[in-house]
Amino acid sequence: MKYWINTVSREHVLIGTKGSFTQADHGKPTRLGRLAKGDLVVFYSPRTAFRAGEPLQCFTALGRISDEEPYQATMGPSFCPWRRRMMFLPSQPASIQPLITALDFIKDKKRWGFPFRRGLFEVHERDFMRIAKAMKARLRATGRSGITTG
Repeated sequence: MKYWINTVSREHVLIGTKGSFTQADHGKPTRLGRLAKGDLVVFYSPRTAFRAGEPLQCFTALGRISDEEPYQATMGPSFCPWRRRMMFLPSQPASIQPLITALDFIKDKKRWGFPFRRGLFEVHERDFMRIAKAMKARLRATGRSGITTG
């Protein structure tokens, strides 16, 4: 099992939670293929909406990949984004501000936003669990097999 962060506006996270899916890289399949069934993904939303949204800087949702491979959806004649099916888990939004100093993937604490520019990226389990705890996510440990929903 791997742990991921996907940088997505809150507006798009809400669309994904309603439809039980995630996208990355503006619908390109590039990094979605790196995700495996059972992987956990936390969503970081820098803004409320994609282009002109208000600053938010919160982790807004958390879920588990529930399919085997990316699939393509049709949203219009010229936009057919790639997606992964997700099972979203109960959680609450959490500001990143109190977590910055504790997250190992943020190397430069003064320029803490830089890692999120990558969009979808892998993080260590330790960082994921710190975020999940701040979000009051319902997870429980299952020994060597990793984390399962509770």
